[in-house]
Amino acid sequence: MSGKLLDWVNARLPVTKVWEDHLSKYYAPKNFNFFYYFGSLALLVLVNQLLTGVWLTMSYTPSAEQAFASVEYIMRDVEYGWLIRYLHSTGASMFFVVVYLHMFRGLIYGSYRAPRELVWIFGMAIYLVLMAEAFMGYLLPWGQMSYWGAQVIISLFGAIPVIGADIQQFIRGDFLISGITLNRFFALHVIALPIVLLGLVFLHIIALHEVGSNNPDGIEIKKNKGPDGVPLDGIPFHPYYTVKDTVGVVVFLFVFCGVVFFMPEMGGMFLEYANFEQANGLKTPEHIAPVWYFGAFYSILRAITFDIGFIEAKLGGVIAMGGAIAILFVLPWLDRSPVKSWRYKGWISKTSTVIFALVFMVLTYLGTQSATEGRTLVAQLCTLLYFAFFLLMPFYTRWEKTKPVPERVTG
Repeated sequence: MSGKLLDWVNARLPVTKVWEDHLSKYYAPKNFNFFYYFGSLALLVLVNQLLTGVWLTMSYTPSAEQAFASVEYIMRDVEYGWLIRYLHSTGASMFFVVVYLHMFRGLIYGSYRAPRELVWIFGMAIYLVLMAEAFMGYLLPWGQMSYWGAQVIISLFGAIPVIGADIQQFIRGDFLISGITLNRFFALHVIALPIVLLGLVFLHIIALHEVGSNNPDGIEIKKNKGPDGVPLDGIPFHPYYTVKDTVGVVVFLFVFCGVVFFMPEMGGMFLEYANFEQANGLKTPEHIAPVWYFGAFYSILRAITFDIGFIEAKLGGVIAMGGAIAILFVLPWLDRSPVKSWRYKGWISKTSTVIFALVFMVLTYLGTQSATEGRTLVAQLCTLLYFAFFLLMPFYTRWEKTKPVPERVTG
C-alpha cells in the first residue's frame, strides 16, 4: 500500500528523485573533516531562527509605545517566553559563528574556485542578507542600544553626496527614528528578508550539488570514477554524512543550550546591558557599538579618520566598509594559484591567510570597543592588512611555489 502511494506521489512530485539526487545518491568526498560541520549547522540555526521568530511575533507589538513592554511581557509572562527569546537572541550570534567558520573553511580549501564561483557568490549574498536581517531585528527590542545603534548606521547613508539625506529619510520613513521605522524594520525582518534568505539558501545548495562538494585536498572527485560511474573517492551523503553531521549537531546543541541556560547575555556581547533600558531619543549611551558580528566592518568604518582627496572622512569610511564586503564577492577571480587548497599552496598564502584571520578577529574586537587614539591606529593598520590580503592575492598566488597535488584524495 505504501509503495503504491509513493509511486502515485512520484508520478506527480519527484520525491524519490530529489532524495536520491541530493542525499542517498549524492556522492561527497570521503575526506570531509571538522570544518565541514558548519554548513549543516548553519541550516540548523536558520531553522531555529525561523521557528522561534514565528513564536515571538505572536506576542510582540511593533510600535514605539509598546515594543519594549511587549518584549518584557514575553520574558516575564508568556509561558516559556524567556526561553524562546533567548533561543532567538543566542541563535543570532551562533548563526554568525557558524557562518564565519563556514566561510573560513571555504577560504582555506579554495571552495570559491572554479567551478564553484556561483556557490561562493550565493553564499556571500546569504551573508549580506543575513547582516541586513540581523540589523533589522536588532531594532525590534526598542532598547537604548537598538535605537542608537540604528541611528548611527542609518546616518552613514547621509555621507552619500546629493542623495544621502533622501536615502536616510526613506529608510527611516520619518525625519527621526520612530514608530514607522520600527514597523518597516519589523516587516522586512519577519517577511521580506526571510523569503529572500530561504531563496538564496535553496540556490546555494542546488548550485553546490550541481558541481559537487569541494574537499580539503581541492581535488575534483568526479575526475576519478569507477566502471559504475561512481566517484572512487566519494561516498553517499546519506547515510554517511547525515550520521556524522548528527554527532556535530549534538555537540553544537550542548554548547548552544549551555549559552542559553547559563549565560544568554554572554557578558553583554550577545545581549548588551544598555538594551535592557527602553529607547530614549533624549539620552545618548556613553558608548554606542554594534553587536560583535558587525564589529569588523564598523571598525573599518571608524578607521578612516582623514579626508582622501575630495572624499571626506565619513564618506571614505562608508566606502571602505562597503568595499570590505564587496571585495569578498570577487574572491574567485583574485586567486590565481594553480592549486585550490592551502595544503598545497606556498608559505606566502598560508601566512597571509592566518594573518587575515587574526586581523579580522582584532577588527571585530576593536569595533565593539570605544574609540581611542591607540585603538584607531591599530584599526587603520588592520584595515590596510585586510585589503592587502585581497588586492595582493593575484600576485603572490601566481608567483609562489606550490606543492604537487595528488591524483586521489589523501584523507
